[in-house]
This record gives sequence, structure tokens and C-alpha cells, in this order.
Amino acid sequence: MQKVIIVGAGKGGTSILKILKETAMLDVRVVVDKNENAPGIMFAKEEGILTDIDWRPHLTKEIDIVIDVTGNDEVFKQLLNARSKNTVLIPGSVAYLISMLIEEKEDLIEKFQNETYKHDLIFNSTDDGMVVINKDLEIILFNRSAEKMIGIKQEDAVGRHVLEVIPTSQLHRVLETRRPEVNQELVLPNGLKIITTRIPMVGENDELIGAFSVFKDITEVVNLAEEITDLKNIQTMLQAIIQSSEEAISVVDENGRGIMINPAYTKLTGLTDEQVIGQPATADISEGESMHMKVLQTRRAVRGVAMRVGPNKKEVIVNVAPVIVNGKIKGSVGVIHDMSEIKNLNRELSRARQIIRTLEAKYSFEDIIGDSEEMKLAVDQARLGAKTPATVLLRGESGTGKELFAHAIHNASDRKYNKFIRVNCAALSETLLESELFGYEEGAFSGAKRGGKRGLFEEANNGSIFLDEIGELTANTQAKLLRVLQEHEITRVGGTKAIPINVRVIAATNVNIEKGIVNGTFREDLYYRLNRMPIHIPSLRMRKGDIPLLCNRLIQKINQDYGRNVDGVSDAAMEQLMKYDWPGNVRELENILGRAIIFMNYHETEIDLHHVPDLISKENVFNKNDSESFVSKSGKLADLVEDYEGKIIQQALDRNDGNKTATAKVLGLSVRNLYYKLEKYGIFAKNDTQ
Repeated sequence: MQKVIIVGAGKGGTSILKILKETAMLDVRVVVDKNENAPGIMFAKEEGILTDIDWRPHLTKEIDIVIDVTGNDEVFKQLLNARSKNTVLIPGSVAYLISMLIEEKEDLIEKFQNETYKHDLIFNSTDDGMVVINKDLEIILFNRSAEKMIGIKQEDAVGRHVLEVIPTSQLHRVLETRRPEVNQELVLPNGLKIITTRIPMVGENDELIGAFSVFKDITEVVNLAEEITDLKNIQTMLQAIIQSSEEAISVVDENGRGIMINPAYTKLTGLTDEQVIGQPATADISEGESMHMKVLQTRRAVRGVAMRVGPNKKEVIVNVAPVIVNGKIKGSVGVIHDMSEIKNLNRELSRARQIIRTLEAKYSFEDIIGDSEEMKLAVDQARLGAKTPATVLLRGESGTGKELFAHAIHNASDRKYNKFIRVNCAALSETLLESELFGYEEGAFSGAKRGGKRGLFEEANNGSIFLDEIGELTANTQAKLLRVLQEHEITRVGGTKAIPINVRVIAATNVNIEKGIVNGTFREDLYYRLNRMPIHIPSLRMRKGDIPLLCNRLIQKINQDYGRNVDGVSDAAMEQLMKYDWPGNVRELENILGRAIIFMNYHETEIDLHHVPDLISKENVFNKNDSESFVSKSGKLADLVEDYEGKIIQQALDRNDGNKTATAKVLGLSVRNLYYKLEKYGIFAKNDTQ
């Protein structure tokens, strides 16, 4: 007696079970359904038949027939793959038809002629092909689906020998063995691939009546199976790549539960497969929010997010991307980088930058951002100046980018492969500045090094030297600088020997040198030497149209410095930035953007209005009446300008409660220059503070 498993205990499975219970040919060993309250399960329990929710433990080599009544193609494929070669798998539709035939076998024998119409209706309405033969191998039934698949009309097939119609048919073998053959593959003469089940028809007295076959076109199923095989191969390759990668990788499904990590992930975080796979995406996080969950919610990738993971709170940078298939999100993939390595690299990079900064210029004209006519004119003049050996004087307010121009001029000149030395003339005292610029001989002063020291002009020989805030030089230093420009030679402090040098001087100032000449604080002859090629760099308020471009570049720089991932500035915030006059120019703009990014949450990717402080354009320090009174005054322009400047400084000092450092910052002056002007105009603060 053949052993049978029924998978699916719904209405159809219950009917088949009841029918098989009435036959002595088949022994139903177990009934399976994931629903423990299915009607077939309840009926099987009443009949003393074993039941279960999983068919896998019961599908052994001893089982002859498996009847799938679930109607689920995936279950059918799993059963097909899991069965042994001697186990027959009957699809639900076939099982149903077989059960109907068994149930009505006596009626078919006794009332064959009377039930012809009903049989034709049943056989011709199914999508499965059916062929029935008698014991003489003559076709007695040939349904419409068989017509379509075999390509022969019903009237041309019925009454003919089965091998004449289907030369590859094996129905004669079923008549000989009286054993059913289930799920046998067969290729028809027209090349169509089918899967067929052949059943002998035996009467009540064990007499052979004939046989029938039920078959289905599996051409598409075979193609699908080949595609599945290819997908499995691809999946195997991807798993091999992920497992062998040195990058720490984690993968979650659409519900945010871990489905895969690689050895590099375990090594970095200290978490094993058991601690991550099947667990929520937050299971590995010590500090910060889950980027996997954020990506699943927003369907957008995130990059460069800092957080801590694992039991040791390892500092990492996370990049996560969504996995979208046919418009539906299926999960996300995260790549984790160890921050300790990045920090070490940053430290090495910083040291390298410090070395490089003393040897060469960092910027080129491509780094100068601006499409305004004023900035284009300044750049064109600077490009022209770079091709000549003339001294260049960069003029502009503090924070406009004078040093950036100096770098670019050096890099565009024929001196670019030699040193670029930078000197802030306002940052050093007169004695120290002179010794730094021109060097000194041994014993020139107390504490001088043995053997003396080369000055910055000597260090910059054949290169360029950038003298920032040139207007702050003292008269003695101005005289020595004039000699450098005229004679191309220097004399060390405490020395008498002239040392020839070949240095290109690029000077910069944010003060009115012409006014210094009038006041006697700046040498006129030095001014003419420096002013051979003046380049005026426009203030930011004069080129507000460049603010969006500057914001994009500055945000990129700040992202790199702070490890953030900010995309840009919102329209509302940009409107606020465009309204401001920017007394601190580009330096102030960078300060505002950097401060905004520092206080932004890590999930925010755009600088909005609430990130930007209230920027109110500074009102004129004089009211309308003051302006009109100056216009109405008579006198020389220089005198009127001095009076106006004195009033500006006085009111700015009063507004800052006598704080000179704050006043200098507001007016865009160095503290040293402010002290000079306070002394010049005889200005005293009400509350004299630093």
C-alpha cells in the first residue's frame, strides 16, 4: 500500500482525505496545515491520522505520494525540490481531479454513456491537458487543453492509437505495470515541455479498464527555475564579496531587522551574528540614532554620520543606502568606518598641511569664488599681475580674501615651484618683525642664536613673500623694505654685508595708506613702490550675488572639517543672508555657516532660518542730520573724511561700552590700528576696557 502525505487541510484537502479514506490503495500517513484548526486537521484527528504544521520532518524516502492542496506555488516548488526521486508530487489541481475520478469511478463505469456531457464539461474546462485511453491503447478522451498543447484536433485524436498521436507517450507502460507515474517530465514532438501524471484505471474487480494522463505546460516554469538558479548564483557571489570585504557591512530588511553582517563588522564592533541578526537595527548602537531606520523611513541615503557602536562604544562614521526593488524598499545596507583610523589620518594630514603651508601656497585662482563683475575684474588683474615680476598691492576690507589672492598669484607665476612665505606685519612687535624679516647676525642682540639666523626674505629667495597688513609697519621697517624693493638686497640685523635676494613681494592692506601718507605714518616713496599694481578686492556687500556660490563652497569645507553631511541652505535662510551687509565679509559668512552647522542635529541636512542668528545690517552710525551736516560743511575732502572717521570711531567705542577689542572687530580694524587712531583723534572711552 502506497504511503501518502496531504499538504493543505482546507476544503479541498478535507475532500481528498475523505475520498482516500475510502480506498484501500493509499495509506494517508500525515495531514499538514499551518492552521491547526483547519477542517482537514480536525477530521484527521478524529480518524486517528497524524497531523502537523510542518511537512518537512515527514517527507522521507518512505513516502510514495505527496498531494499539495495549498494552492501556493512557493510551497509546490519547495515540495518539488525536497522530495526524493521516488516520491510522487501531485499538484492540487491534479489531486483534485484524481480524487474526483476515484470518487466517481463506479459511476464512470456504470453510467459512462449517460455522463458523457458532464465529463466533457469537466475535462474541457480545465487548463491541464488530459488524455484517456482504453486497455487497447486507443484514445477515448482528448480535451481542449490537450488540443492546444499537442497541436492535434480532438476529432483527429479520438479512436486512434495513442502512439500515433503522441509518439513519446508512456501510457502503455502504466497499463503494463498498473502503477501511477506522477510528475514525469516529457517533451512533446512540437518541442513543448510538460509535466505529466499517468494513472491506470482499474475496475472494482481489479480489472484493467484503461489509463489517463494529466499534464501541464512547464516551459515557463523551467525558464523561471533557470532564472532562480541564476539569482542564487548571484546571491552566492554577493555573499562571498561581502564576507571577504575589509569594510564593516551590515544589512537589514524592510522592517529594520538585521539579516546579514560580515566578519569585518564583528571585528570592528565586537558584536556577533547572534547579537545582530534578527534583532532591531538599534541593537548595535551605543550612542546616536539608527541610520538604518532613518533610511527606511526617508528612502534617502545618509553619509558621514558619526556615532558609537558596540559594547566598547567604538567611534565610527556610518554610510547607509536604501535597497529599492521595483519602487518598493526592501531594506538598507550600511558601511561603517573606524573613526580612530580617520583621526590618525587627520592628525597626519594636519601635520603635513603645517609643513606644506610653510613651503608653498595652497590656493589657486580656481579656489576664488565669484561671478560678479567686481570679482571678475579683480581676478583678471591678479592673473595679469601673476605673469609679471611687479610688486602687487592687494587692497580690501578684512575678510575679503586678500591672502587667497596672494596664494593664487604665486601659484600662477613662474615662481610657483619655490617657497611662498607669509608674514602678518601687525602680529609682531617692531624688533621681532625686523629680525624675522631680515634675519640677524650672531651677537646682534641678547639671546641671538650662535651663527645668526636667516630672515624670511632669504628663506623666500626665488619665491614670493606675502606681507599682510603692510600699513602697520613702523617707519624703520618701512625704510628697510624700501631698500629691498629698490636694490633687491637685505642687510641682517647687526650686520653690515648686503645680501642679494630675488623675491616677489605681494603686499596687502585694509587701511587707507594714502591717509597714512598725509598723516606722515607711511612713507610716500614706499607707497609708490608698492602701488605699481594695485588690485582692489570687493567687499561682500558689493557682490551679494556671489553669496549662494560662496555658501556651497564653504559648506563643503566645513563638512570636511567637522565630519558633517549638510547639503545646503534653505531659501528662507538664504534670503536672510542676502539682506545682511557683512562687515566681516567672507570670513564672517564662514563663521555664521560654521556656527549653524555645529548646532545642527545630525539628521538635519539643510541650514534653515532658525539656524542663522538674527543678522541686522548695521545702521549708519550717524543719523540723517549728521550726514546732512557733513555735506553742508566746507573744507578739504581729507579733513572732512578725518572728522567723519573720528566720529565713527567715537560712536562705535561708546556702543561697545569702551571695549576696544570689540570696537576693532566691529570696525574691521586691527587692535593696534585702532589704538593708533584713538591716539590720533584724541578719543577716550567712557568706560575704558579692553
